[in-house]
Amino acid sequence: MGAMNVREITCRNALTRTGIAGYDYCLNPYVGCAHGCSYCYATFMKRFTGHPEPWGTFVDIKINAADVLRRQLRRTRKGALLIGTVTDPYQPLEEKYHITRDCLYALVSSPLSVNILTRSALMVRDIDILRQLPSVEAGFSITTSREEIRRIFEPGAPPITSRVKALKAIHDAGIRTYVFIGPMLPMDPAALAGMIEGIADEVLIDRLNYPGKIAGILRSTGLAAHMTPDRFTAVARELCDILTEKGIPVSILFP
Repeated sequence: MGAMNVREITCRNALTRTGIAGYDYCLNPYVGCAHGCSYCYATFMKRFTGHPEPWGTFVDIKINAADVLRRQLRRTRKGALLIGTVTDPYQPLEEKYHITRDCLYALVSSPLSVNILTRSALMVRDIDILRQLPSVEAGFSITTSREEIRRIFEPGAPPITSRVKALKAIHDAGIRTYVFIGPMLPMDPAALAGMIEGIADEVLIDRLNYPGKIAGILRSTGLAAHMTPDRFTAVARELCDILTEKGIPVSILFP
């Protein structure tokens, strides 16, 4: 991965309508994502950014996002908001720029229910604001129990243990939490279930939806057999059984 190209931009809209089931709006404080996960579906965003660089090597910072959001909220009715549909709202630059934090602060007095998804422990920083939101769910993407697998597919993302610790901190703060296991990467289902037991209020499981993105990685690592449709189905069922036995509500997001 090459050097990171970072630039500050302004946006006309922060809150946009979304076709994602169960949500009315989405909010993405950044364009691009430094985590650069190899399987990321959001690479289609490159068509709209003017960036020739590979996905994962550029980030545009919407420096006026919170101000634009405040203006939009004045005429926004009730609805459900998902933060982080094509970017990670807590990628490394958030530590410096606080765009996500400022947007959350703007949402404190809004009528929207908020759902925010990340791979980063930086969300713990914002527990003070999350606790003020009238309706909020905080989620972590945890795709495998094995750190060596995480390094293959998510080389720019935080370690699994840091996500689990952050999940616990947020759950212990009284905030509703969930884990998104998607796409399922090679794992030990029992180990992963054990990691999140008692700190996840809900679990969502999904398969790899765009296998062509990582075909080369699968060939070079010999992991292709672990990422077939039949394997996804088998692991999802095993995970579901284990989590259900532990009393954790779980949804499988594919047939």
